[in-house]
Amino acid sequence: MDSQISLNPNKLVRFLKKRPEEFTKKDIIHFIEENEIKMLNFRYVGGDGKLKILNFVINDRKHLEKILTTGERVDGSSLFSYVDPSASDLYVVPRYRTAFVNPFSEIPALDLLCSYFDKNGKPLDIAPENILKKAHTALKEKTGMSMEALGELEFYVSSELDKICPITPQKGYHESHPFAKWEMLRTEAMRIISEIGGKIKYGHSEVGNIVSGDWEYVQHEIEFLPVDVEEAADQLVIAKWVVREVAYKLGLEVSFAPKIIVGHAGSGLHIHFRLVKEGKNMLVDEKGFLNETAKKMIGGVLEMAPSLTAFGNTVPTSFLRLVPHQEAPTNICWGDANRSVLVRVPLGWRGVSNMIYDANPQEKEPYNDPMSNQTVELRSADGSANVYLLLAGITTAALRGLESPESLKLAEKLYVSVDVGKHQEGLNLPQLPASCFEGGEKLLEDRALYEKYEIFPAKIIDGLAENLKAFDDQHLSENLFGDGDKLKKLVDKYLHCG
Repeated sequence: MDSQISLNPNKLVRFLKKRPEEFTKKDIIHFIEENEIKMLNFRYVGGDGKLKILNFVINDRKHLEKILTTGERVDGSSLFSYVDPSASDLYVVPRYRTAFVNPFSEIPALDLLCSYFDKNGKPLDIAPENILKKAHTALKEKTGMSMEALGELEFYVSSELDKICPITPQKGYHESHPFAKWEMLRTEAMRIISEIGGKIKYGHSEVGNIVSGDWEYVQHEIEFLPVDVEEAADQLVIAKWVVREVAYKLGLEVSFAPKIIVGHAGSGLHIHFRLVKEGKNMLVDEKGFLNETAKKMIGGVLEMAPSLTAFGNTVPTSFLRLVPHQEAPTNICWGDANRSVLVRVPLGWRGVSNMIYDANPQEKEPYNDPMSNQTVELRSADGSANVYLLLAGITTAALRGLESPESLKLAEKLYVSVDVGKHQEGLNLPQLPASCFEGGEKLLEDRALYEKYEIFPAKIIDGLAENLKAFDDQHLSENLFGDGDKLKKLVDKYLHCG
């Protein structure tokens, strides 16, 4: 049997002996019948970026087949602020490749992610998953390349202070239990995410250890593997739901918010991405060095970075994280293995094939992976992001870079090799927005780039910009400086964003 199937933790993959992208309606019904599944759940993301659910009790095979074929009606005006209540009926139709056994339901249940369709049976233009699909389709049609992406999902777990093996503030990076708390929450979430289709790279404790009175807050991260950009969005949304469910079962509070306590490390949602064609990483040359295609792509992302905050930094507390002289970026620039830049080119494995043999002298088996691991990382986004729109924006920016004659020149201009925080004044770099209000303005300035190829509908751009500007949060940090009570109230308001 194919090891990609035999070692796959996804229960449907092992049972059906098929990869998810090969699942059919017949396969889903066969699994349900053979595993005594009693309930079917449709899941879909609303305009707020959060996962919704619709439950079906399975009455008989005919009923099941109809649900899986035709989908169901939902009230679009309650799911999206851009849908008129006078014509609000929408369809949700399941995508079979996303099927998974619900790990939390007491009733045996199978869940599927859905796509939205309008009254005419056409993909809904404002649906987040459809906007991402349109962006990816445009990239593939215009360049012949596809996008793969992964997210670094950071979150805090809060609990009563543990005085046995106490945590060390801001020293949690890769710490292990018992000095890092709630490792079992993270590993249990990882197990479940992998069993329902998420492709995880690794998990670890992060820097953020916070002690506040009788409470402690411990930061964790789960990082994924590069997959098709549309699948990457699906697995991030599902992963956030899983982490919250595991925490809830343990009686713990978990937060993906960009800031949970002012003055301490926030949580980001770093996005890695790469361009792929015929199984080859198109960002590197024959020797593994970053090529012109990669630099043009980076140029496009840098050009559109200010407006990308409209998708990736959507609450006022996002801009308590994006402040000068911190690791979270505010300067628009890029660099190699440099954590002070907005767009980082992570350390690759170029020219280091000897390491395994130095560490293991007994190892003689040659190893060769034709797909370079090299990615490019955008470090500005946080847990408030609408993941589908963020990845659609990044894909659109990549396409812009590949098409614009100015992108290579811009990338060359904004490359830095020093610690940006220490040399900021001398570098004279362009800046990210400092508020949701400014992010909304930048989105309107760049709207033609997002609306090109009919990727983002005009009403989405208008609606997002209006919502962001309504926060009226210019000079937020300065206005609240020194007022601890107001800062805490603001942070608490967005503690469960995203």
